[in-house]
Amino acid sequence: MRIEQINIGSRTLLTVNGRKRETGIFKERSEGQIAVCELGLPGDAICNRKYHGGPDQAIYLYSVEDYAWWAEALGQDVPAGTFGENFTTSGQDLCGICVGDVLVSESVTLQVSAPRIPCSTLASRMGDKQFAKKFMKAGRSGAYCRVLETGDVQAGDEYAHRPYDGDRIPLQTFFKEAHSKLSVDQLRRYLAAPIDERTRRDFSRKMAASS
Repeated sequence: MRIEQINIGSRTLLTVNGRKRETGIFKERSEGQIAVCELGLPGDAICNRKYHGGPDQAIYLYSVEDYAWWAEALGQDVPAGTFGENFTTSGQDLCGICVGDVLVSESVTLQVSAPRIPCSTLASRMGDKQFAKKFMKAGRSGAYCRVLETGDVQAGDEYAHRPYDGDRIPLQTFFKEAHSKLSVDQLRRYLAAPIDERTRRDFSRKMAASS
């Protein structure tokens, strides 16, 4: 996997469902060497900490290959950074990558933790009330990662892919099942994997309720 572009967002007002909200979804290309910390990139705005940010959603990846798919599907150019990713990547299928997979560069180590679930902020960003549904249907979620080893990153950095050696759950499967009614066996499968803490809490409650 190669980092093609690094993106950092400032707090910006956006009208979402008729109300002005602060969001960090509007990312701008950042040049040069950037520090990668346990909680992400310094200066990258996280405005709704209930659903975004934290150690398990420190870095969000979206690929140029997926942007090319969207450009064709929408019939318009969709520039890198539009979906609010920190790293625009190439050379790695982010749909087929699995929870727990590790991405390693010379200075930074990331671990895949979750797919990105679309929300009304993304729909407003795209100027399309139906975009969250379109994003779900497309099945191209991008990848949230936790930072296992902090360091510096810059455009052009290459990352080796080390597959998780446990039960392999593709992000595309996780993405489709995250808000589905899951069986006890399915919940147990996810809870045994290194999924993000927000989903873990949700699935743990569902597991307890089914007991």
